[in-house]
Amino acid sequence: MAAPPQAGPAAPPGPRPRPSRLPVGRVQEKRAPSEGPPAAPPQQKRSRTGLGPGAAKAAPKAPLRAPLRTLGPAAAAGKNDGPRKAASVAAAPRAGSVTSTSSKGASKRPPWDLRGQLGDLREALGQAQERLQGLDSEKRELESGNRQLRERLERLQRELGERESRESSLCTRVGSLELEVSQYREELQQSRGRVEALEAEEQQRRQERDEALGRAQELSEQLENAGAQLQQTQQQLQEQLEAVAALREVEASQRALLAEHEERIHLLEMERRRLHNDIQELRGNIRVFCRVRPLLPEERERQRGLPHLHFPPQDPRGLVLTRPDDSQVGRERRAELRYDFSFDRVFPPGASQQDIFQEIQLLVQSALDGYPVCIFAYGQTGSGKTFTMEGPAPPGSPESRGMIPRAVRHLFHGAQDLAGKGWQYGFSASFLEIYNEGLRDLLLAKGERGSELEIRRLAPDSDQLHVPNLTWVPVESEEQVLELLLRAGSQRSVARTGLNERSSRSHSVFQLRIQGHHAARDLRCTSSLTLVDLAGSERLEKSGSVGNRLRETQSINSSLSALGLVISALCNKEPHIPYRNSKLTFLLQNCLGGHAKVLMIVTISPLEENFAESLNSLRFASKVNECMIGTAQANRK
Repeated sequence: MAAPPQAGPAAPPGPRPRPSRLPVGRVQEKRAPSEGPPAAPPQQKRSRTGLGPGAAKAAPKAPLRAPLRTLGPAAAAGKNDGPRKAASVAAAPRAGSVTSTSSKGASKRPPWDLRGQLGDLREALGQAQERLQGLDSEKRELESGNRQLRERLERLQRELGERESRESSLCTRVGSLELEVSQYREELQQSRGRVEALEAEEQQRRQERDEALGRAQELSEQLENAGAQLQQTQQQLQEQLEAVAALREVEASQRALLAEHEERIHLLEMERRRLHNDIQELRGNIRVFCRVRPLLPEERERQRGLPHLHFPPQDPRGLVLTRPDDSQVGRERRAELRYDFSFDRVFPPGASQQDIFQEIQLLVQSALDGYPVCIFAYGQTGSGKTFTMEGPAPPGSPESRGMIPRAVRHLFHGAQDLAGKGWQYGFSASFLEIYNEGLRDLLLAKGERGSELEIRRLAPDSDQLHVPNLTWVPVESEEQVLELLLRAGSQRSVARTGLNERSSRSHSVFQLRIQGHHAARDLRCTSSLTLVDLAGSERLEKSGSVGNRLRETQSINSSLSALGLVISALCNKEPHIPYRNSKLTFLLQNCLGGHAKVLMIVTISPLEENFAESLNSLRFASKVNECMIGTAQANRK
């Protein structure tokens, strides 16, 4: 860029024309810091005429800069040297004209006419300001042109980037790109004279263009390579198609083999169910377990150990009760009386809930296979029946959960395993109690009064029983069953007696209805799992029951006596079984006398003071253990 003109030696006062400058964008003449405004000529003493001796030499200053004309489109379209030459040619005569005009004005005005000279100076100042405004407008036009060029160059870069991704139209776009680049080059050459600062940027754009052309050439080579790879890929695709055809043949054979394996798995599953049922029948369709609850903390102070209970170490099925012989009748007197019992399994006080369920889970599995299963707890009040069946109240840790939530969880897990074999299962649960020979729905909302419940047959010629209007709730998880247990427990009839602080005053019956479906083979199976918590037997003189508690005790003992009569009739194979003597036996008719699998868990107290009640419970359990019922049959279609 041309450097601004340097200031020369000081000139005498008078009109001094400033040199004109070329219209170079963004370049303005700078004044040296020490250089201030032109010094006014020293004031001379006036003569008698009013003018000083140096007045004749005073003349108006020449304009600072000659006004430049705006370059038109024709001038802007020339070469780089065109604008410089045109500006210098246009500026030279103007400076001369201003100088001549100033000299004429100075020659015409007398030296004493200071006001006229001041007017000339103002006129020259106005012309200089007009020229300055023209230069400012020209500067703005140049800056606008510079921005337009930058925007066009940025747009060019974006277009080049887009062209790189379009391989199919790369050749044609490169040609148009070269045409546009040549046009931009001409425009840049035309504007080089006005904006010399853009030359470096133009060089950079040229380099970018060369790089773009190089990338375009690389892309062309890549396109050729891609064509070769495409041809190779087509060959590979043909080979893959042939391989796919071979795989389809293998798939067809695999499908046939899979269908054969599914058929085999189904036959194995049916065989597993048959063998499982055979094993359960060999173990007995009616079985009896005995559980002795542990001593409570407050009971350990009254009794040390369990001297009257003996568990043979080599026989997990045996239990022995002993007590001193207080009888004085007879010639011989024994030191103690001994009562030996044998059941399918005996659980000492240290047995956990998991130990008990581990023995009954195979029986629970039979319910999933389509066989009706019934498990009920029997024993005196306070012997741990409700804890065994439901767990603690309120629910505690998972290790203390009872047989009902454990059985339901086992069924849910078994249904998930059978889903891989094509079986889909649905579960629904009900919970009722038999209180004073009346049925009560325990799953109704609090305050809701349900209709009267009765036990009826499904059909006049059917032996299957059901309870109309009973609430059935679909369940899918163990947590839902625990919620139902909480809801039922809050509505169950319990009271305090002389033998138990929280004695169950009714028989509770939890029933889970199971429906399985195998869509591929159009097979269906229905069964039920019934878990019964019987109310505890108790003696009136020990319980101290009066009023409502007395009527409850009488009803409980009456229904348990009816259950004993039914068991006796089944053991003796009598032609008439008195199921209708009690609502309890009538409701359990399908579980006791039908083709179901039955398990009775007899619970006894470890206290010596309850020896007589424990002995009666064990005798009743022995009678049940001797009972034989019909062969279990699966309900499958």
